[in-house]
Amino acid sequence: MTPIRISFSSLREGRPYEYLVRFALGGAATVVTGLISSDYGASIGGLFLALPAIFCASATLIEKHEIRRKKETGLNGCRRGQQAAALDAAGAALGALGMLAFALVFFIVVKASISAAFVTASIAWLVVSMAAWYARRKTRPRLR
Repeated sequence: MTPIRISFSSLREGRPYEYLVRFALGGAATVVTGLISSDYGASIGGLFLALPAIFCASATLIEKHEIRRKKETGLNGCRRGQQAAALDAAGAALGALGMLAFALVFFIVVKASISAAFVTASIAWLVVSMAAWYARRKTRPRLR
């Protein structure tokens, strides 16, 4: 099994305008969420804050980078680009499970202590996200 690790090398592949698009989309989603919250309350606004605002931009950029990388080696790369974007989407879904656990634990523990709720909820997020990743890795179908 491949260990979990952090790689900053993919950050060098992005162009400045690509990061600008991500920041603009994230900022626009935050502004819209703030407007919804001011009109309809924080509970409704919070639902929209959970929207993965930059996911669409990130998925398309990941696909584009994979295609470009494969084309540099003389290959088409379309299938590889789609697979890379799909893998990112799967990771986002697993992360969402972790955030759900975070919210649930925080809601339960916050009445006792805010700092304890934050620490406990963070641990729940980490455990659930890693467990989901491990379960997906063990049960996913093998690619041909």
